[in-house]
Amino acid sequence: MTTRADALLPEVAKLLSETPVSLVVVCDPDRAMAGVITKTDLVRKLGQCAAATTAAAEAMTRDVIHCRPSDALEDVLQLMKRHSLVHVPVIDAQSRPTGVMEARDALRALVADASYEISWLRDYIMGVGYR
Repeated sequence: MTTRADALLPEVAKLLSETPVSLVVVCDPDRAMAGVITKTDLVRKLGQCAAATTAAAEAMTRDVIHCRPSDALEDVLQLMKRHSLVHVPVIDAQSRPTGVMEARDALRALVADASYEISWLRDYIMGVGYR
């Protein structure tokens, strides 16, 4: 999910309500990532009773921890662990968002990969496929 920096927070809230991901990437006019707004950011602004007229740029986190599509999954998970993050935006070389990495999905992929490797090693050791 992405939004413009001048989008009002009710628009951002609508986007957040339509996705299981708990953050929206805020983009500048060139569609490069300028920051993110999380559900926590939104709730914080609501607590200040200023959400209806507040632009996304005023509520977003600007110094965003992110990753690239070429980053190793293990490295991204370590980054998420180090910063206590559940979601991390994935951006391309022009800082344009290409997706969001969710810790649960990353862990599922690692477990599936490990299960495949264990199965392959078991078959190799047992001599499956060698006659």
